[in-house]
Amino acid sequence: MTPTAPQLDACFCPPGRPFPARRAPEDREEVLSAYRRIRALTLALVRPLAIEDYVVQACDEASPPKWHLGHTTWFFETFLLGPLTGKAPYQPAYVHLFNSYYESVGPYFPRTRRGTLSRPTVAEVLAWREAVDAEVLALAATLGHEAWEQAVAVMQWGLQHEQQHQELLLMDILANFAENPLRPAYCAPSPADVQPVDPIAWLPIPPGLHEIGYAGPEFCFDNEAPRHRVWIEPAAIAHRPVTNAEFLAFIEDGGYHNPRWWLSDGWAWVQREGRSHPRYWVPTEGGWAEMTLAGLEPLHPQRPVVHVSYFEADAYARWCGRRLPTEAEWEVAARCHPVTWGATLDDGTYHPTPPRGPQDHLLQAMGGVWEWTATPYGPYPGYRPPAGALGEYNSKFMNGQYVLRGGAAVTPAEHLRPTYRNFFHPHESWPFTGVRLAMDLDKGRAD
Repeated sequence: MTPTAPQLDACFCPPGRPFPARRAPEDREEVLSAYRRIRALTLALVRPLAIEDYVVQACDEASPPKWHLGHTTWFFETFLLGPLTGKAPYQPAYVHLFNSYYESVGPYFPRTRRGTLSRPTVAEVLAWREAVDAEVLALAATLGHEAWEQAVAVMQWGLQHEQQHQELLLMDILANFAENPLRPAYCAPSPADVQPVDPIAWLPIPPGLHEIGYAGPEFCFDNEAPRHRVWIEPAAIAHRPVTNAEFLAFIEDGGYHNPRWWLSDGWAWVQREGRSHPRYWVPTEGGWAEMTLAGLEPLHPQRPVVHVSYFEADAYARWCGRRLPTEAEWEVAARCHPVTWGATLDDGTYHPTPPRGPQDHLLQAMGGVWEWTATPYGPYPGYRPPAGALGEYNSKFMNGQYVLRGGAAVTPAEHLRPTYRNFFHPHESWPFTGVRLAMDLDKGRAD
């Protein structure tokens, strides 16, 4: 039986262009409708799985699908129902099993061992999820104005958190399936697209003093603020991401075997891991193939390269005589040039598509692949973490990681915004991470 993409039509709102409309949902029914829709989408995403798929954890970074279903439910029970109702947890053991990393909530089960949990069963987790949803909706409908103001702030945070886990869920399914010699498919493949893409064009980034960061009444995560000023030197950014064909040239030139292109930690990582190509590329008798959520497919040269680490992205940029953009350059460029969208979770393709469009546009700056920047992940000037346990959400990870911008083919479109700061360790390549180049300018223009 050929797998098909989950039927998501009833579970998402098609995004606007160039960016999805974002405003603070003040109407109670609007918030509750968003809650039902986003929670339903998570269930739609696991529907193509076999029951055996729900417990697999193929690598330390990934989590089993069952754990995602439980953790996103734990979030609403812990941060919404508990504080507002004082009710005891649905099952006390779940407080420990489905806590991810919130030290202030209590001890948590080790991330690397989540795949050992055959119990609670999938049915038990789904029953818990249904019970929590019913309690949240019933409670929200009866809250007075002041309590509702408290609740809606947590609900917005929780729904954004769930959308992050929708992306992680698909990333982890791919990581699990890629380790299986049967090369199972989660969805049907997209039609092959053999039309060439345009050569990279260079878009100038206006030099001078700019403001970046979020400022407005709508939701943002704490790490997107405060808005602050940055200085941009003359530079240019590529109008599209790097493709598989372009990255293949780096491989064929011996890029993975030449320490000249690699940071010291990156070269040590290549040697230690025995890396010679992106994570999900597979050499076959007929040439390169790539493991995707549609199974093992021939490598499509025109698609953006994806599942490369920061080390690989940086090495490729050095090999090209270019560099990675800073996150400030990326955000300023996205505000100063027309932006087009790449694939998002809403499209149901679950893989980046060839970047095509006008050469004076920033192609696929939203969706497609998360784009590595040269900026270490840290706090903006004047940043203060939120009080309480949610202060652990972002602030405790501001060390040893790099910022990514844009979004990916597995990210819900309404979740994305130009100030969004994703972050991963430089060796990680299981996310949908890719490359957009930048370069310094002499005399104010590109060569």
